Parts: sequence; C-alpha cells; structure tokens
Amino acid sequence: MLNFARTRAQTRSNRSISLGGMDYSDPKRKNNVVGKILLAATLTALCIIMLKQSPTFYSPSPFSLHEEGVIHVLVTGGAGYIGSHAALRLLKDGYRVTIVDNLSRGNIGAVKVLQELFPEPGRLQFIYADLGDPKTVNIIFSQNAFDAVMHFAAVAYVGESTMEPLKYYHNITSNTLVVLEAMAANDVKTLIYSSTCATYGEPEKMPITEVTPQVPINPYGKAKKMAEDIILDFSKNSDMAIMILRYFNVIGSDPDGRLGEAPRPELREHGRISGACFDAARGIIAGLKVKGTDYKTHDGTCIRDYIDVTDLVDAHVKALEKAMPGKVGIYNVGTGKGRSVKEFVKACKKATGVDIKVDYLPRRPGDYAEVFSDPSKIYRELNWTAQYTDLQKSLQTAWRWQKSHQNGYGSPLVMAS
Repeated sequence: MLNFARTRAQTRSNRSISLGGMDYSDPKRKNNVVGKILLAATLTALCIIMLKQSPTFYSPSPFSLHEEGVIHVLVTGGAGYIGSHAALRLLKDGYRVTIVDNLSRGNIGAVKVLQELFPEPGRLQFIYADLGDPKTVNIIFSQNAFDAVMHFAAVAYVGESTMEPLKYYHNITSNTLVVLEAMAANDVKTLIYSSTCATYGEPEKMPITEVTPQVPINPYGKAKKMAEDIILDFSKNSDMAIMILRYFNVIGSDPDGRLGEAPRPELREHGRISGACFDAARGIIAGLKVKGTDYKTHDGTCIRDYIDVTDLVDAHVKALEKAMPGKVGIYNVGTGKGRSVKEFVKACKKATGVDIKVDYLPRRPGDYAEVFSDPSKIYRELNWTAQYTDLQKSLQTAWRWQKSHQNGYGSPLVMAS
C-alpha cells in the first residue's frame, strides 16, 4: 500500500527549489510575508491616528505654556529656608511655581512638604539644577514659560564669606548674571531679587534708608552689591520689571508648622543666631557663643533688625504684585526696630523655656555694631508693614517646629549630578 499522506506532506514542505547552488523562493511564501507587512503598517497607521485624536496627545506640560490668569514664578533656592516659605505663600495664593535648587543648602524634605500640600497637576515642579551651569539654566528657561523670577538662591553666611570669598562671588554674583542673561534671552519680564542689608556695611547714621550709601565690609555684602549693580546696569536699557528687597535678620517659621529652618549640621557654626539658640536649648551644643561684647551699643553686643520670615515673604509677594515694566523698586524690609544680641538671647530663653548657657567671645570677622531699617518707603509704596514683630512669639513659633522635627526634614537626599 502506497503512503500518499507522507508524500503530500513532503511536497508541501518544499518551499524553495535549488538549482546549481541558487535558491528560488516560493511565490506563495513571498506573498504571505508582504501581506503581514501591509497588515502591520495598516495597524500602526490606525494607532497613530487614534493617538492623534486623543486629547492628551498634543498636550504639553502646563509649565511650558503661558496660561491666562495663571502667573508662573520660578523660585530659585526654593528648597531653602526663605525660598520654601516663599513658594508656600505663592502656591497658597494660586501661583504656578517651579523650584530650582541644587540642594547644597536647601532641603528636599521642604519640597516634599510642598508637593504633598499641592499635588494637583500644573501647580508645582522641582528641578534639581545648579545656577552656575549656564547651559542647564538656559535649557530650563527655554522649556518653561516663566512669567517672573524670585531669585533667592545664594550662600548667605557672613563668617563663611570671609573664609571662602571666591565661593560667594561665584555663587551670588556670577549666578545672578547667569539668571539675568537667561531671563533676557527668554523674554521673562519680572525679577524679584533677594538682597541684603549687608550691602550697606556699617553706616554712620541709623536707621538705614534706601539711599544710605552702600559700603559693604564683608564678601557676602560685596557679592550682593555687585549682583545689584549688574541688575541696575541691565535695567537701564531694558523694560524688565525689577524689585530689589534688602532685608535684615530673618527669624521664625510657618505659623501652621509646615516648614521651618533646618541648616546642615556642618554649617551650624555659621548659621543664624536663632538656630544656635535652639541647638543650645536642645542640647545639641553645650551653649550659645555670643561673639563680641565691646561694640558701641547700649549693652556691648550687636544690634540687629529681626524680621519674621512670614512678613518677609509677604513683602516679596507684594513686590511681585506691584512690579511695573521698565521700573526698578528698591526697598528695605525690616521692622524698623533694633534688638541687641543679649535681648535676643533673653527672648530665646523665654521662648524655649530653657536657661541656655551663654559664652561671650571676641568679635566675629566682618560683623558690624548696629543695623536696623527705616521701612517707611515699602509701607508707602507697597503698603507693606511687618505684622509679626513680637520677637519672643516668632521664636516660639520656630521652636515648636524645631521640637517636632528633631532631625529637621530628615537625612539630606544625595542627588546624582
């Protein structure tokens, strides 16, 4: 009996004919492959058409678009103490906010708090970047539709500036130039610049007004004044709206306890007196070191104008609201009342309930005896005045946050460059 089934199967499996080492494909197989290619191409085309018809296909990031009724503010240094409080206020007021910070002094924990408070799309974005990199800064500006910039990012310790002056000129002066160039190149028309009373140095007359001569005596103040000079020179041939706020010694924290001041441990020796007081109250350091008791003041210690951070960010928001194209506004932001270091320590002891040990030491390089502001111009032109003027209450607010955040915002996040 003949095996026809096997013969037929063998015949069908023969897909090509070989003649003299040459293969000739079966026409049926070739048509099958072509059909599959055409089917795949058709399906791909249909998918593309369906995607293009989707409302989200052409939807760019809301941060890259100017939107009517929405003001998009770039907050440089927005992970830092003052910058994070400013970002919080802007977000509460309905602004769209982009934070740019390299986290060298800021805290990613502060950004996370803000992200949890404002999780809605298009409200807040964080970009890890260094303002000292012009290429990166220009990319950020080209990819985002900023309406205004609040420029806080800066190293800001007087003592450290005397030991590492080049760091301060790079970080403050050079980086401000980079930001200003990027604003000009990308047609961003409003700048709120965070400056300092350190640009005045040690004036002969008190209180300090906006026309008091600027004669800074330390690299921090000099770097800030140089940055101001660059901005003012640029403004002469620009229609940019510019506000420069020179503020004094910042204290306090968010009244609702969401944000606070959490400097890195290695920077504590350079930090604000409030931080040192709290560290002494918590036993992190043995006591408080007051540097300088021979100044020409009523008790021999330095006199400063202490401004609550909540008042300070309110001044920034009012400056943003009042900024006018082609105009430059320069304002002192302070309470108009000076307090000595000894008075500050007394208030801190009452705020914390701890009898802090105090050691009196020689003067710190670059410090000046007495500085307090005349805030009448900012009241007159921006309708701003300090509301949180009780030193002890401001310290109590900050102390509550310190007690509930024993490790600050937690361990600093190490970001890859």
